[in-house]
Amino acid sequence: MPTTESPSQPAVRSRTVEMTVVAQDPGVRDHRGKIVTSRVRIPAENLRPGPRGFRVHVIDYDTSGGTLYEPLTYSYNAIGEPVDRYQNATNDIILGDPGFHAQNVYALVMHTLARFEFALGRRIRWSFQGGGHQIYIAPHAFADANAFYSPDDQALVFGYFPSRKRGTVFTCLSHDVVAHETTHALVDGLRDRFTDPSSPDQAAFHEGYSDVVALLSVFAMCEVVKTVLSNRRAANQDEESQTTLDHLIDERRLTTKALRRSLLLGLAEEMGTELASMRGDALRRSAELEPSDRYLDQDEFQEPHRRGEILVAAIMNAFLGVFTNRLKSLGRIKGRYLDRDRVAEEAAEVAGYLLTMSIRALDYTPPVHLEFGHFLSALLTADHEIRPDDSKFNFRETLRSSFLSYGIKPNSVSPDGLWSNPQVELVYERSHFEPMRYSPEEVFHFVHENREALKLDADAYTRVLSVQPCIRIAPEDGFPLRETVAQCIQQLTVRASELKLFGIGKPEGMPADLQLEIQGGLTLIFDEYGRLKFAISNHLQGSDELAARQTRRLRHLWEAGRYERGYSLGQRLSQLHRLRATGGRQFHNERW
Repeated sequence: MPTTESPSQPAVRSRTVEMTVVAQDPGVRDHRGKIVTSRVRIPAENLRPGPRGFRVHVIDYDTSGGTLYEPLTYSYNAIGEPVDRYQNATNDIILGDPGFHAQNVYALVMHTLARFEFALGRRIRWSFQGGGHQIYIAPHAFADANAFYSPDDQALVFGYFPSRKRGTVFTCLSHDVVAHETTHALVDGLRDRFTDPSSPDQAAFHEGYSDVVALLSVFAMCEVVKTVLSNRRAANQDEESQTTLDHLIDERRLTTKALRRSLLLGLAEEMGTELASMRGDALRRSAELEPSDRYLDQDEFQEPHRRGEILVAAIMNAFLGVFTNRLKSLGRIKGRYLDRDRVAEEAAEVAGYLLTMSIRALDYTPPVHLEFGHFLSALLTADHEIRPDDSKFNFRETLRSSFLSYGIKPNSVSPDGLWSNPQVELVYERSHFEPMRYSPEEVFHFVHENREALKLDADAYTRVLSVQPCIRIAPEDGFPLRETVAQCIQQLTVRASELKLFGIGKPEGMPADLQLEIQGGLTLIFDEYGRLKFAISNHLQGSDELAARQTRRLRHLWEAGRYERGYSLGQRLSQLHRLRATGGRQFHNERW
C-alpha cells in the first residue's frame, strides 16, 4: 500500500503537479483505439486519502449499490509531489479502476478552479451555507444517466449507467461533464443571486455559460484537438503511413463550416450516443444554430437549456471566427496542407484566451437580473481593461458581430459596447482607502454617502454582498492590474397592487394582494487608488426602460409558476439535467 505522508522536510516544495486525466471522454480514442489522456497541471498539495485537499474532498460512495470504495492514496517524491500511478494507464484501468475515477474528478475540478482563480486573480469561495472550504465529489454517486451540482449537499455528484455499446458509462470520466458541473459551483460562489428566479436570460445563463467553459476547457487541450482533426486510418494503412498522414491536415477541413462539424459536432459524436444525450445533443444543436435575431422571442427558446444554446452559439462561433482567421498566417505544405500540431496549438491558444476572458467577465456583470447583453458588455470591458490593444486576436469586434447576429446587443450605451466610467461627482473624503479593499461595511459607507449619485432607491433594503480585491497581470507589459470588486443589492417587498407606483405592470391574473419582492443591484469596480472605475447597475427603478425590464421579469416568473410553488436550485439543476439526459421535453413554462 503506498504511503500517504509526504516527506517531512523536502529540499524544495513544488507549487504545481501534473496528473493524468481523460482528455475528453472514453469515446475519444486515437487510431490505435487507446483512450486519449492528458496531463493537467494543478496546484500541488499534501493530499489525504480520497484524494482530499484543501478545496476538494472525494468521497466515493455509491448510494445505488451501497458501496464505499477505498479512498485513493498517494506516495510522494523528493520534492513533495504526489506520484501519479496512472501515467501509462491502459483502457481497462481507465474504465475499471475506481482510484483513477477519483483522480480524474479531483484533477479536473482543481484544474477548472485554478483556471478561474488565475483569471480572476484571487481565491474563490464555494457558495455554501456555513461557508465550507471543501466541496465534496462523489464519482459513483448513483446508477443514473445524470450529474449535477447540489449546493444543499455541498457536492458534485456523478452517475453511471450501462452502455448500449460496451460496458458502463461513467459521467465522472467526461472532461466536459466535470468542467460543466464545477462551473455551476464556481459561478454560484461568484454570483449567488444568478440562481434566483429572474429573466429567461438569467435562467439560461448558468447552463449556457457552463457549456461554454466546458467546451473551451476541452479545446484548450492540444491532445483532444489533434485527435478530433486526425485523419482516419484506412483499413490497409500501415503505422508509418498513418504517422505521415496525421502530420498534415487539408485546409478544406479548416473552414468555419467544416470546423463546426468536426470540432463541435464531431467532438459531441465521439462522446457516444449515451453521453451525447447528456451533453452532446445540446452541443450539436448549438453548433447547428444558424445566426438569427428572432430566437430570443420564440417560445421554443424560453426554456433555459434551449435559450442557453444561443449564448453557446454566439461565443463558440466567435471562437471559430478568430481561430480560422489565425490559420491564414500559417504556412501551407504542397499548396493546401497545414501542420496538424500547429493547428492544434492555435486552437488551444485561442480557446485558452477566450476562456480567461469569459471568466474575467463575471466580475463585470451586475449582481442580479443578468441578461445576455450585460454579459457581452462585461466580456468586452474585462478584455479591454487588461489588453487595450486587441490587434492580435481581434476578439472584441468578433464577439460583437457574433452576438449581434443572434440578436444580442451590449447593454452599455457606449458605441464600443464597453461599460462607461461614472460621470458623476462622488464623495471619497469620508471613506477610508485601505478597508475599502476588503470590508463590506466600509464599502456600504461609501455607497450610503453616494446613494443619490449612484441612483440607489432610498427606501429599499440595501446590502453589500461581497468585496473582493484581485490582481491580474497585463500580457503586454507584465504590470499588475489591481481592482476591487464589490456587489451591492437592493430589495423591496411590495404587494402586486403597489407595482404601479413603480411603473411596473402587474402580470395578468396575479392577485392584487400577492406579496412579492423586487430587486436591483450594482457591481462597483474600484481601481488601485480606491476610485470608482465602473458602476454596473441593474437598478430597482428610475427609468421607463428599468420599469419595462421589471415588468417582463415578473411576467416571466408568473407564467413559469414561480409564485405558485417553492424553488430549490439543487432540485432544479438535477431535474433539468435528468430531462436533458433522457431527452425529455421541457416547456418554457416549466415550474421552478
